Amino acid sequence: MSNLQNSPNPSVITNIIRTLTNSTTIPENKKHLVPTSGTYPNGFKVAGVHCGVKKNGQKDLALIVSDKPCTAAAVFTTNVFKAAPVLLSREILNKNSGQDIRAIVINSGCANAVTGIKGMENAKKMSDEVSKLTNVETSTLVMSTGVIGQHLPIEKIINGINVAHEKAVNGSHEGWMEVAETIMTTDIFPKLRSGQFTLPSSGLTYSMAGIAKGAGMIHPNMATLLATIVTDAPISTPALNEALKYAANRSFNSISVDGDMSTNDTFAILANGAAAATKETIIDDVQGQDFLRFRDDLTNFATDLAKLIVRDGEGATKFVTIHGVPTFDEAKKVASTIATSALVKTALFGQDANWGRILCAVGYSGVSSIIPNKVSVSFIPIDGSAPLKLLTLGEPENVDEVRALEILKMEELEIRVELGIGNEEAKMWTCDFSYDYVKINADYRT
Repeated sequence: MSNLQNSPNPSVITNIIRTLTNSTTIPENKKHLVPTSGTYPNGFKVAGVHCGVKKNGQKDLALIVSDKPCTAAAVFTTNVFKAAPVLLSREILNKNSGQDIRAIVINSGCANAVTGIKGMENAKKMSDEVSKLTNVETSTLVMSTGVIGQHLPIEKIINGINVAHEKAVNGSHEGWMEVAETIMTTDIFPKLRSGQFTLPSSGLTYSMAGIAKGAGMIHPNMATLLATIVTDAPISTPALNEALKYAANRSFNSISVDGDMSTNDTFAILANGAAAATKETIIDDVQGQDFLRFRDDLTNFATDLAKLIVRDGEGATKFVTIHGVPTFDEAKKVASTIATSALVKTALFGQDANWGRILCAVGYSGVSSIIPNKVSVSFIPIDGSAPLKLLTLGEPENVDEVRALEILKMEELEIRVELGIGNEEAKMWTCDFSYDYVKINADYRT
């Protein structure tokens, strides 16, 4: 959104930001991130409708329904103030042991968080209404996103669920795009991915589709946003849980936009097995080839969705990858500290090669094994040109400021931190803090 940064008139920026957050107008520089077609899993019907939660007439209720019972898994926010839909969905998964889940219903515009007993009742009404329509009791997970501390207009939502159920279609790109648009709040483009994959031992081909919502209040800790992936792969509940946790830790748990973690964060996956002709092809052995391939496919797929969230970043203009190299946990701790540093993020926005802020964040990360004279820091350009060394083994380099500016003007760059005390690495994807980020969040309820 560099076209907004250069505007000399703050009121112009405000008006444009309000337009972006109140419509599905996609900025030109983000359109290449939105797919125009896709390959979607068998046996899932989807729809997105406007039921009246959002005041601007935009779609605000999404429904994903499987023709067959699904195995399911999810990870949720660790925020103490867990929203009603988080508590309910976790309860349903535990009660059903991750089996016989048929649907996910999502509303946007109201988080149904910090809403007490009535909030739990409303979340249950949403789940029960979908379960009634699918004729399967306690089979629907619930997600909500939006403003905290407000009650849902539950009558409008119940009506919307029925409209969405009537409208839901199978395997349509337009339907999936509607769902991706429906869950947006301050996002400036819908986040949708799909793809086909093949299992090595059986040769079975299966598909995945995924949507994600997030631009602010994104910081890793088990789950980091609203994201749903569905697949027609045949997989057992224990194997699906194992794969989801692995994927979450290396995708959605490796992004940070602003260091805030929402009350509603949920990453869920449904698998209906519709791609398999027989039960013999089920993925069950977590040491087997098919599981390892599925786990890696899911991780890469979730990573693509996670990166889209960073690319949105509520007005942010850069995409950054950070590497650290002691043990994995220590590396991730260092990477997270850099990724959430406001001073680093504002320097990136200002295209200032102030590597001292990066080093400072490394120093206060809390990793005691760091040895200052073994640390090196570089900028890695996305275009494949030579890295720009900033610090080598604790000694500052004579930095070419012109070259540094060229790299910092790129939409993507990698900050590489070599700690020199181990062979592990961790990655995080983050972005800068721009003027637009402040305006979008300042105007969120207006």
